[in-house]
Amino acid sequence: MAISNEQLLAAVKKNPIATACIVVVLGVAAGIYLRGDLKPQAEVELEELAKQGRRMSTNIKNSAQLDEQLATVSAANQEISKRLVRSSELAVNLRHFYELEAATATKLIDLRQVDNGGARLRERGEAPKNVGAFQPVNFAVAVMGSYSQLIEFLQRLERGDHFCRIKSASFSPAVSDGGPTLGRPDKLTLVLDLELLGTP
Repeated sequence: MAISNEQLLAAVKKNPIATACIVVVLGVAAGIYLRGDLKPQAEVELEELAKQGRRMSTNIKNSAQLDEQLATVSAANQEISKRLVRSSELAVNLRHFYELEAATATKLIDLRQVDNGGARLRERGEAPKNVGAFQPVNFAVAVMGSYSQLIEFLQRLERGDHFCRIKSASFSPAVSDGGPTLGRPDKLTLVLDLELLGTP
């Protein structure tokens, strides 16, 4: 049973509200069907914009103290830079240990700046691995003195002008001309393997 165009038009005129509702429902259904695949993409974009908004809000809130924080960090960086050694300045680096020797009345037996391979790599034209803002400068130190003098040497080394890390330390009786002393020696030898924080 086919409906003619005249009958359909008469039914639409008789029921205008129902017809308008059907047209609206069909329009909404078509819109949902055609634009439904855009919803996940829109949700991702909304989440990204929300993250950017939160980041900007945090940046604005934290930027109020940015100038003071920059000044504090710059001052701290200058203080750290004053305490660094440079591996290329051998005389300056060794002078630090000679000053400790004079201040503690000990005697340096051996003092060497030990290359950790960086100079050999530079000679071959290769860059050392893991080079950052700071690089340790290695030293081998042997010093002789009484126990209290050696402890003072260690304390001054740790609290000194440069950042120091002692990798190994060993005490032994000092060897005199006649061989090691028996009993309680009045002189000891302290052998240190240490690093001073420096720049490449």
